[in-house]
Amino acid sequence: MSQPVHVKVLEFAGRPCASTGSKWEPKMGYSRAVRSGNLIAVTGTVGVNADGTYSKSLAEQTRRSLEIVRAALEALGGKLEHVIRTRLYLTDISKWEEVASVHGELFGAIRPCTTLVQVAKLIDAEAQIEIEADAVLPS
Repeated sequence: MSQPVHVKVLEFAGRPCASTGSKWEPKMGYSRAVRSGNLIAVTGTVGVNADGTYSKSLAEQTRRSLEIVRAALEALGGKLEHVIRTRLYLTDISKWEEVASVHGELFGAIRPCTTLVQVAKLIDAEAQIEIEADAVLPS
């Protein structure tokens, strides 16, 4: 069962920006997503639950990360259908098929460009995946 994703739309530097209230946003000075014209960029998003915990399941972390990405896009007027690129950073590339299954559920009919890369570590020790997305809205 998915947990709610709370998104606030703020304005920084004259652009609408989405904030999910993560503890890292104010510390690092970034937004979950930024819209400039018809472009939306969603920053690297780990699959952290609303209560700050992580599922042990990589598939569930992937699903949660994509729920957060979707909520940020929608807050700025976008949809998953507008996504043209995703970047996925995994701590264990051998588990790529777990990620592919969830990514494919959401993007199988959209087919954005996608990059999958193994990294040594993510911001939280329990985080197994981080996902970025870029979207172009129709003019």
